[in-house]
Amino acid sequence: LFMTTPEISFEFFPPQTLEASFRLWDTVQTLAPLGPRFVSVTYGAGGTTRDLTREAVATLHKSSGLNVAAHLTCVNATRNETMEIADQFAAAGVREIVALRGDPPKGSGGFVPHPDGFANSVELIAALAE
Repeated sequence: LFMTTPEISFEFFPPQTLEASFRLWDTVQTLAPLGPRFVSVTYGAGGTTRDLTREAVATLHKSSGLNVAAHLTCVNATRNETMEIADQFAAAGVREIVALRGDPPKGSGGFVPHPDGFANSVELIAALAE
């Protein structure tokens, strides 16, 4: 595929307060006229904002009119937990996923897969494709 014009996307951190939620919404509305290919919402390091990400993605998908992609990582979760989150994204109408290994929790010294989890993004992508 040959691209003649560049496309952009925007990545956001999930809001952790009500005020931050309003700022996120204002920011999305300000950037929307630029026509991003998609917007995405990150997980915090170690999956610390997993629930906030899920809520922000669902709200943006429902309300913004933009193509919204959800980050999904392998950090600190079993395969079943990770796939349940993917199912929740799908139930909210989100079809785009940025599948990542994810950053290890701060101070952990490095990534260690959950004993019942995905070892890397390749395994996660394969499971999502099924």
